[in-house]
Amino acid sequence: MSWIQKLYETYENCQSMIGMVPSGKEVPLLPICHTTNKAQIEIVIDDQGTFKRARVVPRDVARTIIPCTESSGGRTSGESPHPLCDKLQYVAKDYAEYGGNKDSYFANYESELGKWCMSQYKHPKALAVFEYIKKGQVVKDLISYNVLIKGDDGKLIEKPGKNSNGAPDIFKVLNEQSEAFIRWEVEAPDDRCSKVWEDKALWQSWINYYSNIKQEKTLCYVTGKELLGAEQHPAKLRNDGDKAKLISSNDLSGFTFRGRFADAQQACGVGFEVTQKAHSALRWLISRQGYRSGDQAIVAWATSGKEIPDPLADPLSVLGEEELARDESDVVSTAQNIALKFNSKIAGYKADLGDTSGIVVIGLDSATPGRMAITYYRELTGADFLKRVEQWHETCAWFHDYRFTEDRNDKKAKRKYFRFIGAPAPRDIAEAAYGSKVDDKLRKTTIERFLPCIIDGQQIPRDIVESAVHRSSNRIGMEGWEWNKTLSIACALYKKINEKEGYNMALDEDRKTRDYLYGRLLALADSLEQWALNKAGEDRQTNAARLMQRFAEHPYSAWRTIELSLSPYKARLGAQSQKRQAMIDEVKNMFNSEDFMNNKRLSGEFLLAYSCQREALRPKGNSNTNESEPGTLSETNQ
Repeated sequence: MSWIQKLYETYENCQSMIGMVPSGKEVPLLPICHTTNKAQIEIVIDDQGTFKRARVVPRDVARTIIPCTESSGGRTSGESPHPLCDKLQYVAKDYAEYGGNKDSYFANYESELGKWCMSQYKHPKALAVFEYIKKGQVVKDLISYNVLIKGDDGKLIEKPGKNSNGAPDIFKVLNEQSEAFIRWEVEAPDDRCSKVWEDKALWQSWINYYSNIKQEKTLCYVTGKELLGAEQHPAKLRNDGDKAKLISSNDLSGFTFRGRFADAQQACGVGFEVTQKAHSALRWLISRQGYRSGDQAIVAWATSGKEIPDPLADPLSVLGEEELARDESDVVSTAQNIALKFNSKIAGYKADLGDTSGIVVIGLDSATPGRMAITYYRELTGADFLKRVEQWHETCAWFHDYRFTEDRNDKKAKRKYFRFIGAPAPRDIAEAAYGSKVDDKLRKTTIERFLPCIIDGQQIPRDIVESAVHRSSNRIGMEGWEWNKTLSIACALYKKINEKEGYNMALDEDRKTRDYLYGRLLALADSLEQWALNKAGEDRQTNAARLMQRFAEHPYSAWRTIELSLSPYKARLGAQSQKRQAMIDEVKNMFNSEDFMNNKRLSGEFLLAYSCQREALRPKGNSNTNESEPGTLSETNQ
């Protein structure tokens, strides 16, 4: 139960964040006994329960904090109403009268809200809502205010007519208006907060009421104390529609615990308040800083609530677009500058966190809609976590230039590329190894396999490295930008898995291994032909590019073909090609004769040499391979 204890601790340390929503997309840190839902209709009443007006809620402000019970917070059927804000079929007594196509649960809703309003913990806003819904004219009032639309038969229409001049507002946020979720505003004299979802006094009123109707205590496995026990545990951890739970038990017909325990509490006892706070913290953290892909969610956080870097991010994501935008364009494009900024950012985290701050990394996934599993869990100190993240970016570093931002003010959406040095993100590694259209399941598996490599320092999977190297060799099978990305990631992975070799990102002119020298030859031949093609205004791939896969499989025989194909381009360039030809001869002379004629398959080392040689030939003014064909060289730099 260590994970739930850490989440509970995080919630307690972040009390000041409760109810705050920095942006419409994020889930707030919720008070206990509350959940969130997207509202489509907002009804305004006065403190006596008299209808005043209503409106359709825009999508960007639809997220609403609402009171809930344990059963309504994770309901899968319609029998458990939320006590205040809910769908039309719950809050509207006249729902069926106007053609609602689902069962009405108004009686359950009225009963739940009535019990709260009759208790010593009642709140004026809840009382006003109770008085209004008893009148039984919610749908009627909404129709009169043109929020809901009825047809000629007096029933709610399913969709707007084809000849209508624009769809009604309700159909802009909802496909079926009878499914609308209702939230309330209660306007009263001397009350500045009319919105029930922002009224902290209302929150506390419901918390006090619901906590006091619970009677049975149990041993909480998290705190070790006798506390009011949780009957059910919250859902909606990864998104608003998530029904999977980390802790759950079926009723007696489900046979989850029968044969071992008499009831579910004997299997796992967690205090009601503890589980509410822990699950709220987890949901908040996933929404705020977690990685999500389908059912997979991975999040790292400091229990103190302080900011930490995302272990699954590349250096540009850690720095953030806002920090990059502060620089001049000619400065931000330099990979060295971004590397310095990244190191400074990590140093800032170290100073802020300290050495002993608790860091937790957790991975979640589910195979079925109702059950969720913890696929990865680690607890580290702040010093260890930052050391391992920093080490990952140092040992798996290469030059990358596939990241970009789009100028939103430009109608043509012009891309601005950023060149950086560091480790690629695992999601990009999956694309490099298996293609840009990689299956979601394979992408998730790849990310899960790389998480221990980053956090625990384990060896990276060799099969993924080999797959990336193989795809990089098949240059003609990809577009230029995709091949460029695959090449740089393959180089980073091959360098990482062969750390003992001590490969550098700079060209090593003293290295005389067969594969390294062959990689240099390919880059030199590619650049010479590309230079000649550019000079003639021809836009096509070089022979070196087209024969790259064959070259990787049979370098000696393929090199003979490539070298012979260079003759017309040497003639076209004339004396200008002499320097480049001299470099090719110099590399050939470094071969051992037996190695040169060895026609066996090349390892990923040839890609390192190819990339390093290409980098060494790059004109100083061209810092990005995505702005031109990779390997393009200017005449003045030959």
